[in-house]
This record gives sequence, C-alpha cells and structure tokens, in this order.
Amino acid sequence: MNPFQLAMRVLRGDRRTRVSAILTGVGVAVATALVLLLVGLPFGTQARAERSLWQQQLFSSPDEGVATMAKVVSSDYFEGREIVRVDVAQLSEVDSLPPGIDRLPGPGEAVVSPELAQLMNSRMASQLSDRFGTGRRSILGEEALAYPEQLVALVGHAPEDMPQQARPVNGFPKTGAQPDPLLQLLSGVGVVVLLVPSLVLVASSARLTAARREQRLAALRLAGATPKQVIGMVAAETALAAVAGAILGLAVSPLVNALATVVPWAGGTWQSDDFALPLPLAIGITAALPALVLLAAVAGLRRVVTTPLGATGGHTRKPLHWWRLLALPAAGLFFFYAISTAKDGGGILVVLGGLAVLVGSAAVIGPWVTSAVGGIFVRVWRKPAGLLAGRRLRDDPKGAYRASAGVVLAVFAGSMALTLLPSLESLAGGGRSFHDSVLYLDTDATAAQQLTDQANAELTRYGVPERATAIPQVVLQEAGSEGGWNAQVLDCAGARSLLRFDPGTCDGKPAVYTGSALDLTGMKMSGDEGPGQPLVAGTVVREVAPRGEDQFTSTFVDPSAVPAGVRPQTYTIAVPTTPETREVVRTALVGAAAGERINSRELVLGNQQTELGDLRRVTVIGLVAAGVLAGCSAAIATAGSVMDRRRTFGALIAAGTPVRTLARALRTEAALPALVATIGAGVVGAVVGLGLFSLVDDGPVVLSPWILAPVVLGAGVAVLAASVCTPALNRVRAEPLADE
Repeated sequence: MNPFQLAMRVLRGDRRTRVSAILTGVGVAVATALVLLLVGLPFGTQARAERSLWQQQLFSSPDEGVATMAKVVSSDYFEGREIVRVDVAQLSEVDSLPPGIDRLPGPGEAVVSPELAQLMNSRMASQLSDRFGTGRRSILGEEALAYPEQLVALVGHAPEDMPQQARPVNGFPKTGAQPDPLLQLLSGVGVVVLLVPSLVLVASSARLTAARREQRLAALRLAGATPKQVIGMVAAETALAAVAGAILGLAVSPLVNALATVVPWAGGTWQSDDFALPLPLAIGITAALPALVLLAAVAGLRRVVTTPLGATGGHTRKPLHWWRLLALPAAGLFFFYAISTAKDGGGILVVLGGLAVLVGSAAVIGPWVTSAVGGIFVRVWRKPAGLLAGRRLRDDPKGAYRASAGVVLAVFAGSMALTLLPSLESLAGGGRSFHDSVLYLDTDATAAQQLTDQANAELTRYGVPERATAIPQVVLQEAGSEGGWNAQVLDCAGARSLLRFDPGTCDGKPAVYTGSALDLTGMKMSGDEGPGQPLVAGTVVREVAPRGEDQFTSTFVDPSAVPAGVRPQTYTIAVPTTPETREVVRTALVGAAAGERINSRELVLGNQQTELGDLRRVTVIGLVAAGVLAGCSAAIATAGSVMDRRRTFGALIAAGTPVRTLARALRTEAALPALVATIGAGVVGAVVGLGLFSLVDDGPVVLSPWILAPVVLGAGVAVLAASVCTPALNRVRAEPLADE
C-alpha cells in the first residue's frame, strides 16, 4: 500500500483528521487567492499605464523621425472630477493610432470617453461641452481608458491654434508605461502582512490532530516503518489537503479579482482583466504555497523519525534561551539599513525584505515572551486556573504562542498603517493663496492681456457677471541675497475678493503685505529673477492674518509700491466664482486659454484627498482581512490545543476537576500571551511606520490616538478566539476516555 492509499484510509476512518485536512485546504486556498491578487496589483497598474500611455506628454528626440503632430496634455475639471485633456494638431500623416482611438480629430472636433460624453449630454453646453469644440464627436474605446469611469477628451486643433506649451511629436508614445510605485509598495507589504496570517491559519488547522498523528506515526516507526515511509505518509496526507486547497484558490481567484476590480484606486475602478497574471507566474505561485506547507509538515517530523519513543511517551522540552531576544533588535537594524539603502536609490525590494525579516523575528521572540509570562504566573499566582495556565505556557511556549501569532501580526500591520496615515494626511495642503472658489491660470506677459480680454468676452457672452483679473507676479530680493520670493501685485479690494487672508485697513500708501516679519531695508523688486530695483520710497510692511482656520498666508504688494522700471514677466489670470457660475467660468477660461490647465486650491486639496482616501480604503480592507484570518487561526489553534491534550483533560475531568476551572485556565493561557505580545507588536508597528514615512518625507510624524485601536482590537480578537475552549472541553467530556 503506497503512502497516498494510507493517507486516504486515514482520512476516511478518522473524522478529526478529515476536519483538519479540510481546514488546511481552506487555509491554503485563502493564501493562494490572496497572493495571486496581491501579486497581480502591479500588473493591474501596468495595464492601466499601458492603456493610458497616449495620454502622457512624452517628448520626441530628433532621431525618432519627423514630427507628425503637435501635442499638449493638461488637466481639466468638472464638478470636482478630473478630465484628462489631450490637445493635438496634425502636422503630417500619422502612422498609427493607439487602441481604442478610431481617428485623429480635426480642428474643432473631439474624441471623448463614454463617461464624459454622458456628462456632456446631461449639462448645458456652457458648463462643459463648449470646452471641447463644437464639431464632430466620437467615442473612445475602453482600450484607450485607464479605468472605465475615466473622463478623457482628445481635442483637435489647427496647428496655429495650439496652446503655447504644445510640442511637436512623432505620433503617440508606444513604450515607457510604468506601474504605480505606491501600489507596488502596498502590494508587497500586503503579501508580507496577509500571507503570514494565512500560513498561520494553515499551521493551526494542521495542529488540530498533531498529537494524535504524531502518536500514530511513532507507533508505525516502532512497528518497523522506515523514516522514508513515515515521511511519505505525512507528505501524502498533507499534499492531498494542500494541493486541493491551492487548486481551489486558483479556481476562485477570478472571483476574488472581480471583487477587487470594484475597489477604486487613483480615481476609478478597474477593468475585468487588469489583475490577470502571466500563466507561468500564476502556476508557480499555486505550486509554491503547497510546497511550503509540505516542507513545514515534513520538518515537524524530526522527533518522530529520530526518537519515536519520545513521541509516544512524555519528554522534557528544552528551555528557550535568552538569545532569542536579540532577534528583534537585529531585524530592526536590518530594516532601517534597508530604509537608508532605499533612500539612496536601492529600490523598494530591499525594504520589503527588511520588513519580512522583521515579521519573521516575531516567531523567534514570541515563544520566549510567552515562556516568561508563564514563569511569572507560576511564581506569583496561587489559584488553580492561573497555575495550570502558567505551567502550560512554561512547558510549551511555542505551542501556546502559536494561537496568538496571527493576532500579533494583525496588530503589527494595524499600528504600522495608523502611524503612516495621519502623517501622510499632515502633508496634505498647499495650493495658492486664492480662495477655494477662485479659478486661475498662469501665463506670460505677452499673452496676459489678450487672454484676459478673451476670457471676459466669453464671460459676457455666457451672461456671467464675474470678470477675469490679470495679476502681475514680481520677485522681492533682500539685500545681499541672490534669491528671493514671489509676490503678487494687488490692491486691497482685489486682495479681499481673491485671497484667503484679510489685508486689514488700507490707507492707499505703498505697502508690502505679508504674514511674517519683513525688513525692507535694502530690499529690491524685479519682474523676474534678474537684478532688481529699490522699492518706492515710503513703502511700509503690513502684517496680515489668515482667515478662519487657515494657517497659510502669502505676500502681495500694493501697485503703488512697484518701481516704475519693473516689468513683470509672469501673470496670473484669476476669476472669482460662485457655485452656480463655477463650471461656466471654467469653460470660458478653457476657451480663452486654448486648453491650458485651469487651477484652483480646492482641486489641489481634492487630489490629495483622493490619494488619502485610496490609502484609507486599502488599509481598512487589509486590516479587516488580517483580523479575520488572525481570529480564525487563533480559534482553531485554541481548539487544537484542547484536542492535543484530550487525554490530560479527560483525566482531569474524570478526577473531578470542574470544566469551568479548565476553561478559565485555557482562556488565560490563550489570551494573556496575546495581550502582552499585541502591546509589543503595536510598539514595533509604530516604529516601522516611522521608518516607512521617512521614505516619503523628512518632516515630523503625527501620532493619533487611533494608533492604540489595533492593540485593543487585537486583544479583543484574542479573547473572543479563546472562548472556543469551553465547547472543545465539553466535547472532550462527552467522549469516552477509553478512546484515547
């Protein structure tokens, strides 16, 4: 009889072995599906980037041939949603068009995405569609869109009508698409953070019948079975469950991917095949996970193979050495070395390697902490439940820690994420000093007046009362300083209507208005970065305060303080709006600016909030998944602990020990190490979050009280998981002791 036939006979004859095999298979299936999804995320962003590559502004080099068109890419907005605008003018015959674009639009024509076409049809022309010409329109195919809801417009022009920023190019780019680096990092962290709890779940499931299987195999060894035969039987029994689970995980991965496609990222959802992996990679992952499980199962047979009598009888476990404590600082040093290497251009893989080493150190130091907690209980506690729990933690710290390993990793991930998020949110802000309702764009001195006149003419045609204002930009230079800072030239009335801070009392005197102390002695003013001229005599400094909760101010200069010889080279065209006129004003500015980007402060903040919303969403999904996996693994490990010691518990119950006392001891031994370990995991996770944040910014870190939430929730999950011990004990009490 070969090993697989023996494994099948055991599975048919032993119900608990079947349950263990089913749970092991489910754990492997979950791990396989998760890894396939997480590894597929960078491929999804790569697919997005390749579809939308034509929307990028890439410049042609002289050796790429004669330019066939002029092109400029900008961002437009409608009701807070970004519109990618690509303005083109054909210069000669274009060889090929990107997939999803059936023709190159001529002057006044446009090719738009389906979502944008729907918006154009549902709004007045002055609010949206007039921005893209009045000629023929057609629809972009999904092959030309980064995501299904994307708003894109390919707008045609005559060459002489193209915006100033347009550049000649030889067709649309065909190479150079890059995956999203942030999602690459998150997918790598997800593999580390979610794969480990999944494998802990697999290990916990396998431990449900560990003691019984160990005794069975030891008996076979004593009966004459060779080590090779014993290993073959275990490998066959494990392989049946693990391979079936991996195949199941591969089969359900399209469903998991389909669920993931509805999770927005960078403004939109995903197309159905974005997360599809290359077939060799998918097969490799599907084969690797059962191989890991099989390797772990075979590695656990050392005692059965070498000393079968020790497996059938009692034996003394060796105490854990203090050197295990060195694993955490060593892993921490390696992690921060990886951080410093990544800052110097070493790439993100070394950071993920450092993170994996740090996560792996928990398996080394965790049992030692568990043993130390058990030692404290044995020395100071005198009640039966506490003594039983302490002795168990002291005698088998590895087995006791196994129940809380998944919870510890979930708390680590949560603390790391909740350290990063508030700090990333603190970076949000910026934008210009205009009111949120002001729309503006920058231009040069030669086009400023013409653009302002055209914008006002469009506003008059649309019947909108607001008017565009051309604001000169000057540079203030301190004495002896080569640099300087920009200032706007505005009178008090214009500053009140356009800027976010109050200039206070205006008396008509030459003045520089700023939010900080400024010494005008020797200060000069220029229209650009060149040599400046002294300020008008009698110019004074007036400090201004921000309005409301805004802590930001900028500098503006009264026109009477500008020296006569200063000729500003840069202008900002600004228009105040109301909620009713906002989109009409934007349409007027877009028409006057020939497709140049129209800015506003709220859009800068809105884009930042979109990115932060993506991070929050991914963090919540990841933490929920990690918490569920951790809770399941803890519950199964606790039940397996009872099953491993059925004979001991059965004897104690037969001797009159109340089930209530045994249940309290089990809850204590399951929950107490988890409580201690989650606190440590929370601290380590916060420190790791600080290290990862340093890759983004060198500024101060913002710590939120929510950083304690993973520790509290982790402790709660551990306590709830420990509650399964009472039903397991009742099961032991109901079964005849003679069965053992």
